[in-house]
Amino acid sequence: MNGIFLFGTFQSISVWKNRTPWKPIGARLWEWIDERYQIADPLSKFLNKPVPQWQRRWWYCLGGLTAFFFSIQAVTGIMLAFYYEPTAETAYASIQFIETQVRFGASIRAIHHWSANGMVVMVVAHMIRVFVNGAFRKPRELNWVSGVVLFITTLGFGFTGYLLPWDQRAYWATTVGTEIAGGIPVIGELALVYLRAGWSITSLTLSRFYALHILIFPALIVAMMAMHFIMVRRQGIHKPL
Repeated sequence: MNGIFLFGTFQSISVWKNRTPWKPIGARLWEWIDERYQIADPLSKFLNKPVPQWQRRWWYCLGGLTAFFFSIQAVTGIMLAFYYEPTAETAYASIQFIETQVRFGASIRAIHHWSANGMVVMVVAHMIRVFVNGAFRKPRELNWVSGVVLFITTLGFGFTGYLLPWDQRAYWATTVGTEIAGGIPVIGELALVYLRAGWSITSLTLSRFYALHILIFPALIVAMMAMHFIMVRRQGIHKPL
C-alpha cells in the first residue's frame, strides 16, 4: 500500500508540474530579489566573461586557490571559535576539549591547520608567477601592492594563530618571532611592545593575537581581496612574456 501511495503521489506531482508553470523555490526567490535590486545582468557580465586560450593553464589558478583556502579557513575558524577560550588559564584546555570531546573537532582543526599551510604555499606561488610574467608593471602597480599586503596579512594570520594553543611550542615560537620584530631598526622596540602588549608574553598577548587573528586580519584580507579581484576583472590578466 505504501508503494502504491508513493507512486500515485509522484505521478500527481509530475502531472501538476507539466500542466502549470512550476518553478523551484530557489528560482522564484532569485526572481523576487532580482526584481527589486536588478543584479542578474551585472552578475552575469561579471561571471560570464570569456577566458582566452592562453589563460587556461593551471598556474593561472593559483590566486583562485588562495581564495579557496581562505574560505576554508573562514568556515573552520568560525567552527573552532565556538569552543575556543582565549585566556591563559583555559586556552590549552579548550584546544584539548576540541580535539577529544567535540564531534569532528580534531578533523576540523586539522583542516584549519593544513588549509593555512596551503594558503601560504599558494600565495607565494601566485606571487612568483605574477613576478615572472611581469604582471606588476603599469597599469597593474596597485594590484601588485594589494597582493603584497595580502601576502603579509597571510603571514600575520599564521603567526598570530600559532600562539592560540598556548603550549610551550607556541609560547617560545612567539617569543622568537616578537624578538625578531624587536630587532627592526627605529621601530623595533615599538613593534615588540605592541605585539606582546607589554615587555613579556602574557595573557594580554594571547588576547591581542586572538583579536588580530579573528577580527583585524580577516577584515583586512577581505577588503584587499575585493580590491584585488575587482582590479583583475577590470584590467584583465597580464599576457605571458
